Amino acid sequence: METLLQISDTSAPSTLNEVLDALRKENLVPRLESKAWGDWIYLDGYKSVISIESNRCLSSSATIEHTECEENGELVQCIFRAFARLGWHGVDEDGKFAL
Repeated sequence: METLLQISDTSAPSTLNEVLDALRKENLVPRLESKAWGDWIYLDGYKSVISIESNRCLSSSATIEHTECEENGELVQCIFRAFARLGWHGVDEDGKFAL
């Protein structure tokens, strides 16, 4: 399962460091890896990952790629709180939703 996250229209893009710091504030241990096809945030102890689009270390869109056993647990709520702190929202088939 995937959850799309985006910065709100009224907020400036987040730096990758801001995203990593917000995740750390939720007691997660993020590790950023830049690949030729994009940037990925891995969270120690979890199989779910975050694919994050960045341009010059600024980001306004990310996708949480949940594993089946982690899609409804505390991990997702921690990720949502971290991104909400930065002014992001979720997007699904019904449109935007608050994190």
